Amino acid sequence: MMDVPRVDMLREEPGRPAHPETFLSSQRGKNGFAPVKVGVDFSVCVVLPAGGSGERTGLQTPKQFCLLMDRPLISYTIHAFERVSWIRSIVVVVAEENMDLMTSIIRRFKHTKVRVVVGGSTRHRSICNGVMAVGEEDEEEELDNKVVIIHDAVRPFVEEDFLYQITMAAREHGVSGAIRPLVSTVIATTSESFLDHTLERAKYRASEMPQAFMYNIIHRAYQRCTEADFDFGTECLHLVQRYCAANAKLIEGPPNLWKVTYKRDLATVESVVKDTLSRSVCVITDGRSHARMLADSLRTAFCSREMEANIIPDVTGENGRYPLKTWNFIQFSMNASDLAKVESTLAAVEANGQTRLHPVVIIVVHLSTREQWPPFADLARATSLRNIFTYGVHLQQTTDTERQERSLSKAAELASALIRDRNRALAGQLLQAW
Repeated sequence: MMDVPRVDMLREEPGRPAHPETFLSSQRGKNGFAPVKVGVDFSVCVVLPAGGSGERTGLQTPKQFCLLMDRPLISYTIHAFERVSWIRSIVVVVAEENMDLMTSIIRRFKHTKVRVVVGGSTRHRSICNGVMAVGEEDEEEELDNKVVIIHDAVRPFVEEDFLYQITMAAREHGVSGAIRPLVSTVIATTSESFLDHTLERAKYRASEMPQAFMYNIIHRAYQRCTEADFDFGTECLHLVQRYCAANAKLIEGPPNLWKVTYKRDLATVESVVKDTLSRSVCVITDGRSHARMLADSLRTAFCSREMEANIIPDVTGENGRYPLKTWNFIQFSMNASDLAKVESTLAAVEANGQTRLHPVVIIVVHLSTREQWPPFADLARATSLRNIFTYGVHLQQTTDTERQERSLSKAAELASALIRDRNRALAGQLLQAW
């Protein structure tokens, strides 16, 4: 058995949402995690190989550590598993030179259930180290019932429902894996680079991640494989088929299982995350009837942009659940004294730890004249450092119904753009909505 250096992290109880469909569903159970739809009465652990250099991205930083909205890609992947309450632990395998970096990421984003181990010189060697680390967690008799999920650290979009399918298939058949239909036709070429023959695409599938194994099967496969397997192999399903006669149950996965491979893929991930964060907004009226009427008009404008808008008087009492599930807030301001109400919203957002994962947007809609605008620029600069972007929008006050509607429409347009872009540089800016 290979020696596996490791770092054990302190376990905490965050309870945060994940991506993409369940990305924002942070309704929390008693243990801090999202309520579980299904029950799993056996141990399930995850191995995330993250030792690659990311040469195909053309970047100096390995892709798993590239920042997306000030957060490393690997943090998104870890959280996709961390939010699933029936997953017991996550082993992240990194190159030795990245151990300190990975440890700091776990601490900064308060990840739980996580251990970091040193990887090997190849993919199979790294996965083997991770599997051996998983084996240290239980007594031998408990390992017979354990399922190990192996997933790429640069595939951040994996949902609980599919993880459950993969896990239960492995429990029943010993091995399971995700597949996807081939997009392009596959051809064979001659040594002179001429067409030899074309494969019948309908008979073939692309092997994807995640893959799941009963622990004793994947452990035995790595004990039996050769040095050539370690050096040149990449497919775990093939490894267990060869050395354990275990035939994988293949399950067609959703289209969001794709892997970040090139630099453009990083931009795609960020776009998907921003789009998901921008689907809803909470409009706070502070109980004012005039603000409520304006909020109703804004909600209509947001709905036309396919954004859900919830209107509440404040974020106290029963309404305190909104800072748990929303990353975007709009609050009306009449005068300088309203700044305290904005600060109350900020405090509620920070208290729930939302800002650890993604920047929260708060847009202050001013109904006052320029001379009466509260001095919130200093507040915006301070909150920006805490991952809360505060913007200002001046809504034109007029008795002309047509002009008022144009101003509201422009305010909704500005707000949706600010929410979508999450631009730190614009925090503290006051924009005109006419």
